[in-house]
Amino acid sequence: MPVSTRRPPVLAPRDYVALARFRAVLRAFLRSADAGARAAGLTPQQHQLLLAIRGRPDREWAGVGELAAALQVRHHTAVGLVDRCAALGLVRRSASPVDRRRVRVLLTAKGARSLERLTQRNRRELLGLRRALDPALLGLSPAQGTPGARSARRGAGRRAASGRGVARAG
Repeated sequence: MPVSTRRPPVLAPRDYVALARFRAVLRAFLRSADAGARAAGLTPQQHQLLLAIRGRPDREWAGVGELAAALQVRHHTAVGLVDRCAALGLVRRSASPVDRRRVRVLLTAKGARSLERLTQRNRRELLGLRRALDPALLGLSPAQGTPGARSARRGAGRRAASGRGVARAG
């Protein structure tokens, strides 16, 4: 495979300003989400575990290895977190019908209710932050030399025009 001789694009001062703004908005959201979890009687990690289970696009359970990957923690750390959530009645374990050695982790009704309340709160906050995250407001300079930059911009325009990929207040 040929080695690219393309130089990375020169960054403008506004790129650094945009990145600093983005990080500030992201940190504010994460701090607020963590505070919301604590106010609901959960640790931020417990909230993240519940969201990792419910956020699966293909099923309503997750394996411990999948949870460890989603939370970016080691397997034994995920096991301990599942243990603590199970003790609080937020999740339950179920043996896989295909391979009894594998464990499925599912939300309980209590866990689903807790997650629903936190997700409603976080969704409202994200809708409020949407404007601050708009690339035009961030002031990002166009990445003309970046592979995929044009197609990413075209795709974003199509999604915005169709209404797909645009969060709506509910």
